[in-house]
Amino acid sequence: MKKLGKRTLVALLLLAIVASGLFAQGAKEAQTGPKGEKPYNIAVIIKATDSDFWQYLLVGANNYAVEHPELVKVTTYGPPSEADIDQQVSILENVISTNPDGIVIASTSSDATVPALEMAYDKGIKIITVDNKVNTPKVHSFLATDNTYGGSLAAEKMVEYLKKNNIATAGKKVAVVSAMAGVQVLTDRDNGFITRIKELIPGIELIPTRYVDNDIIKALSTTEDLITTYGKDLIGIFADNNHSADGVARAITEQGLSNKIMVTAYDSDPEEVAAIKSGALKAIMVQDPYGMGYKGVDSAVKAIEGATLPAYVDTGVVIVEQNNVNDPASQGILDPFTLKKY
Repeated sequence: MKKLGKRTLVALLLLAIVASGLFAQGAKEAQTGPKGEKPYNIAVIIKATDSDFWQYLLVGANNYAVEHPELVKVTTYGPPSEADIDQQVSILENVISTNPDGIVIASTSSDATVPALEMAYDKGIKIITVDNKVNTPKVHSFLATDNTYGGSLAAEKMVEYLKKNNIATAGKKVAVVSAMAGVQVLTDRDNGFITRIKELIPGIELIPTRYVDNDIIKALSTTEDLITTYGKDLIGIFADNNHSADGVARAITEQGLSNKIMVTAYDSDPEEVAAIKSGALKAIMVQDPYGMGYKGVDSAVKAIEGATLPAYVDTGVVIVEQNNVNDPASQGILDPFTLKKY
């Protein structure tokens, strides 16, 4: 056999390296599709998988993909709990490494995800944030409820029910049971509630906010402690998300205090809806998680295709009470699983 020359060996080696690189690139594109080509790859990252609220958002995102299969492919991710901030950051970083065309994220923290999101933005990945604002301008659009306004509505409803039940307010106390400290979306709700309740009942005493780590059982035990500590002086509780509301409602139900302590809350899940029907909760401020998911993916697609998007889109809030909980118009808002297409 004729020996190959040194130059020939080098040329063959370079050819092999180039060929292997092309093969690897082709394998990647076969799996995810070339970046920027249809269907666009959109990653949707929620705050937690243990909450119906975030599952509702995924229904909206996945329904968009079902309705536009030639346009978009949606993949979904999320940590087990909203308390798992570090895990959500790791998920985000892993998603970015796959180089999707767009990311729709409900960031649990306003700060922890910022470095990764800024890196993704600088790489050309389109970033749509939903529900919670992150502290960076490097996003293409933000879709959320006006949470300060929603909190103020919860205060107005509480006062309305205090009057309906002839509950005196002079010298009495109201509590806020918050899912977590340091989360801007919850802070906005709490501040909206506190500011408005003080305006409506100037003499009311606000008990220092209790935080329950987004844990239903902690919310239950915290409410029991509030009831034991303050007794008949406690006339109202505001719970700022579905898990805190579920725990508060359980305590109110177990102790038979539906007509003594007026509870208003945020979000919706089956347990909250049941508590509205029983009277343990008087009113819930319901967001549009389905719309956040659906419109979030649609916004990502528009950004990929070069559209200029509004910096902020108000996704609205609806008040649900006993008098409208069974209305047909409420059903799609309270249970988006009825809209599921996939």
